[in-house]
Amino acid sequence: MAQVTKETLIGEVLDLDMGTAEFFITMGMHCLGCPASRGESIEEACMVHGTDSDELVSKINEYLASSTSD
Repeated sequence: MAQVTKETLIGEVLDLDMGTAEFFITMGMHCLGCPASRGESIEEACMVHGTDSDELVSKINEYLASSTSD
């Protein structure tokens, strides 16, 4: 599986695995159903919500790696 980066669009992450939604909700991004949010990069969303994008990318990649190894 490809690695998620700060430039990855939120919609692409959600399409990979809807379980990743919890990471965005936890950071305060409750507008995941909004079409505009799906077109934002992880980095853009983190800037708006005051969250560390490197930390979020790391958590998402860990989650995706563990979900594919089951």
